[in-house]
Amino acid sequence: MEPLTFQNIVGTINGVVWGPVMLALILGTGLYLCIGLKGMPLRKIGYGFRLLLQGRKGSGDGDISPFNALMTSLSATVGTGNIVGVATAISIGGPGALFWMWCTALVGMATKYGEAVLAVEYRETNERGKKVGGPMYYIRNGLGPNWAWLAALFALFGTLAGFGIGNTVQANSVADALNSSFGVSEHTSGLVMMLLVGAVLLGGIQRIANVAGKIVPLMTILYLSATLVILLMNLGAIPDALVLIVKSAFSPVAAGGGFAGATIMLALRMGVARGIFSNEAGLGSAPIAHAAAETDDPVKQGTIAMLGTFIDTLVICTMTGLVLIITNAWSSGEEGAALTALAFTTELPYGDKVVALCLALFAFTTILGWSYYGERCAEYLFGIKIIMPFRLLWVLAVYIGATRELGEVWGVADILNGLMAIPNLIGLLLLSPVIFRLSKLHFTSPCDKTDSGKS
Repeated sequence: MEPLTFQNIVGTINGVVWGPVMLALILGTGLYLCIGLKGMPLRKIGYGFRLLLQGRKGSGDGDISPFNALMTSLSATVGTGNIVGVATAISIGGPGALFWMWCTALVGMATKYGEAVLAVEYRETNERGKKVGGPMYYIRNGLGPNWAWLAALFALFGTLAGFGIGNTVQANSVADALNSSFGVSEHTSGLVMMLLVGAVLLGGIQRIANVAGKIVPLMTILYLSATLVILLMNLGAIPDALVLIVKSAFSPVAAGGGFAGATIMLALRMGVARGIFSNEAGLGSAPIAHAAAETDDPVKQGTIAMLGTFIDTLVICTMTGLVLIITNAWSSGEEGAALTALAFTTELPYGDKVVALCLALFAFTTILGWSYYGERCAEYLFGIKIIMPFRLLWVLAVYIGATRELGEVWGVADILNGLMAIPNLIGLLLLSPVIFRLSKLHFTSPCDKTDSGKS
């Protein structure tokens, strides 16, 4: 019998939270919404990108442009999950985990769309005149006061989860990457990050959105350029890698090299869990940012919002996964950021430094994006008086995360992610008729026919 340790307790709870029931709930909700919307999120990807390009200036009430709302949500989603998360999924679950990440993303686009539609439809104006919204608001305002307990539960889990997935875990990843690749001490990294995060947070959502609108596109282009060079250098190996990914999703992968072997269920679990960690579809975090967009059309913002899942998982995570597989680094026995760094180093000079720099940028913007999510959740529970104490605590947590051994924080962060998702998914399912009605109205309205990208 194993001794009762904190690690074992976290592992046991994690196994329950991210067990078959949660996987079925997340994938099932996305699939249900996708079917109810008649595949609209997949059919309207082109329309979404056209709206995004037009969305640098808003056309309605709100605090940030539709474009910057997506960049803010991407600042939180494009993070360690794209580098560390993909590496963890494949190193434990095998190449098949990437296939299940794709499945999670495809149905997750419908989930993310529905979340943003409801966020704009049921948002409120707070005491400071700012637009606020998200699962806690659409659960309470959409389902009525009898469901206020579920809204409060989401806000509680969201506040706590932010300090894990959105803060200390990210700061620790930055400090570790900068120390191993550039020799920068954890205390220096923590202090600099703390000052930078504090400077941005003082400006509220407008400054966060402006910074995200500039950094996110640049860091994404930098990372994708490096991965694209590696893929072009190994173009002939890509078809075999894709076959391996699909084959491994439906058959066990034998142990070999430093790889311990993986069952189909392990590949499925790791793919879904890491996919959700990366793109956050179903967690209910991204709609908090989209609720602040300058728009009077929930469907248009929802169509822009779903691009976050497409960009994060189907583009960035896929390219990371392919690099890990075609370089055979995935079976080396390395894990996390070290695995991705190994893959890049085998093909590019200073590849480890490219990964470290991208990881630092990704994680830094995630800290900014999640600061807004956590703040809105805390405000829902305690009112606007909590905003300044929350920001101070958030900045302090950055330094703590960068300079401490986090141990089981990753596991606790996973648990809190799952606990966040449950109230949100219940709200989405119960309010799905609203999502379907608003979508049908938008895409069949005569005045929108020229603008709705009808196919």
